[in-house]
Amino acid sequence: MQSMRKPKLFWVSAGAPLVSVILSTLLVFAFKADHHGISVIGKLQEGLNPPSWHMLHFHGIHLGLVMKTGLVTGILSLTEGIAVGRTFAALKDYRVDGNKEMIAIGLMNMVGSSTSCYVTTGAFSRSAVNHNAGAKTAASNIVMSVTVMVTLLFLMPLFQYTPNVVLGAIIVSAVVGLIDIPSAYHIWKIDKFDFLVTLCAFLGVIFISVQEGLAIAVGISVFKILLQITRPKTLMLGKIPGTDIYRNLHHYREATTVPGFLILSVESPINFANITYLNERILRWIEEYEAEEDIKKQSTFQYVILDLSAVSSIDTSGIVLFKDLRKAMEKKGVELILVNPLGEVMDKLQKADEARDLMRPDNLYLTIGEAVSSLSLTILKGQSSTMCGEGT
Repeated sequence: MQSMRKPKLFWVSAGAPLVSVILSTLLVFAFKADHHGISVIGKLQEGLNPPSWHMLHFHGIHLGLVMKTGLVTGILSLTEGIAVGRTFAALKDYRVDGNKEMIAIGLMNMVGSSTSCYVTTGAFSRSAVNHNAGAKTAASNIVMSVTVMVTLLFLMPLFQYTPNVVLGAIIVSAVVGLIDIPSAYHIWKIDKFDFLVTLCAFLGVIFISVQEGLAIAVGISVFKILLQITRPKTLMLGKIPGTDIYRNLHHYREATTVPGFLILSVESPINFANITYLNERILRWIEEYEAEEDIKKQSTFQYVILDLSAVSSIDTSGIVLFKDLRKAMEKKGVELILVNPLGEVMDKLQKADEARDLMRPDNLYLTIGEAVSSLSLTILKGQSSTMCGEGT
């Protein structure tokens, strides 16, 4: 990190790894430390990789297994490359284009498969070392590539006695500078689940490997997304006094319920994955509201208003959900009202035979305020008619 704190001394951090490798190699060679339990690189083959395009085969009994392995490996490689890119992008304040990363990694591996290279991606270790040395542009990759080529051609025998512990220390010292504890604490304050993903990725990379650590993090993230899809948020809304605005009762203390109305909002697309949960959740809201009305000795509960302004899409199973809810509410003497369905939702409801009753003008409104005002008049008219009948 010396290069970032004191730019004029960048040569110290840039040359430190090279000096460490040279000194440690000389010490191991001079004292024959490899014979005393010190792990070294060992003898390395000189020269560039030979071509291997003639060894590629697209047939055989193992082709299916190879394709599956390649798909999984490609996903993990792409995930690792983008994760590494975004890590350094956050540090250097630039943007990473995921599409370009995917194309670059794919072309790199296609060319590599023809030149005896193993599957690779954006290297976290080399990127960390470059960053720690003060590299700022892609020219550092050119310098590194030329250095690697010269090393492969002429300097490989010199690394026979290089201890592995020094190489590990170089990588660890570079990676330690990337650990951002304040950012992790910030994630903890905002979202505990995201912090769990961060912690699992960190521990997986440290104690297992980069691929497995990222795979664990991706798996947990996918689980979170599936959980959000299958258990969408449903909110109970209340009216803010003096306005025609309706907001979540748990977020706005001044918001109050409207007698005779249960106003709910769904904040997710409605599809086959969550209709069972939504059906049970909405009916549970109704039962709880009815119990509360009984305690208050009020019997004016007649309407359930469902705000669909946050529902971006719906499938045929979602349309059937409205039909099932309507039947269940009719048994309770309650009517279902829909408010502000968006374009795609509106189109599908109009085309569906199951939703024709819900698309009547008296069941469909643009805003919650409009629905409450109109339906309140209906309730008052009904009460007036009842009183007149009793007087007669």
